[in-house]
Amino acid sequence: MAEKIGAAKAAEELKKWSVVEGRDAIHREYHFADFNEAFGFMTRVALRADQMDHHPEWFNVYNKVKVLLATHDADGVTTLDLELARFMDSIAH
Repeated sequence: MAEKIGAAKAAEELKKWSVVEGRDAIHREYHFADFNEAFGFMTRVALRADQMDHHPEWFNVYNKVKVLLATHDADGVTTLDLELARFMDSIAH
Protein backbone atom coordinates (compact mmCIF):
# COMPACT_ATOMS: atom_id res chain seq x y z
CA MET A 1 0.00 0.00 0.00
CA ALA A 2 1.12 3.55 -0.69
CA GLU A 3 2.38 5.72 2.15
CA LYS A 4 -0.34 7.86 3.76
CA ILE A 5 0.69 11.53 3.91
CA GLY A 6 -2.56 13.39 4.62
CA ALA A 7 -4.38 16.15 2.77
CA ALA A 8 -2.69 19.08 4.54
CA LYS A 9 0.81 17.95 3.60
CA ALA A 10 -0.29 17.17 0.05
CA ALA A 11 -1.85 20.62 -0.35
CA GLU A 12 1.41 22.20 0.84
CA GLU A 13 3.30 20.36 -1.91
CA LEU A 14 0.62 20.88 -4.58
CA LYS A 15 0.02 24.63 -4.50
CA LYS A 16 -3.06 24.58 -6.78
CA TRP A 17 -4.83 21.84 -4.80
CA SER A 18 -6.95 22.36 -1.67
CA VAL A 19 -7.96 20.26 1.30
CA VAL A 20 -11.52 18.91 1.21
CA GLU A 21 -13.32 20.03 4.35
CA GLY A 22 -14.37 17.13 6.56
CA ARG A 23 -12.40 14.52 4.63
CA ASP A 24 -8.76 13.50 4.21
CA ALA A 25 -8.78 14.35 0.49
CA ILE A 26 -7.60 17.05 -1.91
CA HIS A 27 -9.41 18.72 -4.80
CA ARG A 28 -8.83 20.99 -7.75
CA GLU A 29 -10.90 22.42 -10.59
CA TYR A 30 -9.40 22.63 -14.07
CA HIS A 31 -10.72 24.96 -16.79
CA PHE A 32 -10.19 24.33 -20.49
CA ALA A 33 -11.03 26.12 -23.73
CA ASP A 34 -13.92 23.80 -24.55
CA PHE A 35 -15.43 20.36 -23.99
CA ASN A 36 -13.05 18.67 -26.44
CA GLU A 37 -9.99 19.87 -24.52
CA ALA A 38 -11.54 18.91 -21.16
CA PHE A 39 -12.46 15.45 -22.41
CA GLY A 40 -8.99 14.97 -23.91
CA PHE A 41 -7.50 15.78 -20.51
CA MET A 42 -9.82 13.29 -18.84
CA THR A 43 -8.91 10.61 -21.38
CA ARG A 44 -5.18 11.03 -20.75
CA VAL A 45 -5.73 10.97 -16.99
CA ALA A 46 -7.96 7.88 -17.28
CA LEU A 47 -5.23 5.98 -19.12
CA ARG A 48 -2.61 6.89 -16.50
CA ALA A 49 -4.99 6.19 -13.61
CA ASP A 50 -5.75 2.75 -15.01
CA GLN A 51 -2.02 1.99 -15.30
CA MET A 52 -1.61 3.05 -11.68
CA ASP A 53 -4.77 1.22 -10.58
CA HIS A 54 -5.66 4.45 -8.79
CA HIS A 55 -8.77 6.28 -9.98
CA PRO A 56 -9.93 9.82 -9.28
CA GLU A 57 -13.35 11.00 -8.25
CA TRP A 58 -14.26 13.61 -10.84
CA PHE A 59 -17.03 15.56 -12.48
CA ASN A 60 -17.13 17.26 -15.87
CA VAL A 61 -19.40 19.94 -17.26
CA TYR A 62 -18.44 21.36 -20.65
CA ASN A 63 -14.99 22.93 -20.15
CA LYS A 64 -14.60 22.27 -16.40
CA VAL A 65 -13.21 19.18 -14.70
CA LYS A 66 -13.49 18.95 -10.91
CA VAL A 67 -11.17 16.37 -9.36
CA LEU A 68 -11.06 14.89 -5.87
CA LEU A 69 -8.22 12.58 -4.85
CA ALA A 70 -7.97 10.21 -1.89
CA THR A 71 -6.86 6.62 -1.54
CA HIS A 72 -9.89 4.67 -0.38
CA ASP A 73 -7.86 1.71 0.95
CA ALA A 74 -5.87 4.09 3.17
CA ASP A 75 -8.85 6.28 4.05
CA GLY A 76 -6.89 9.38 3.09
CA VAL A 77 -4.31 10.99 0.86
CA THR A 78 -1.25 8.93 -0.07
CA THR A 79 1.75 9.16 -2.36
CA LEU A 80 -0.45 7.71 -5.13
CA ASP A 81 -2.61 10.82 -4.96
CA LEU A 82 0.45 13.06 -5.16
CA GLU A 83 1.70 11.17 -8.21
CA LEU A 84 -1.64 11.38 -10.01
CA ALA A 85 -2.12 15.07 -9.11
CA ARG A 86 1.35 15.92 -10.42
CA PHE A 87 0.57 14.09 -13.65
CA MET A 88 -2.70 15.99 -14.05
CA ASP A 89 -0.98 19.31 -13.41
CA SER A 90 1.74 18.48 -15.94
CA ILE A 91 -0.71 17.82 -18.79
CA ALA A 92 -3.28 20.55 -18.07
CA HIS A 93 -2.87 23.54 -20.37
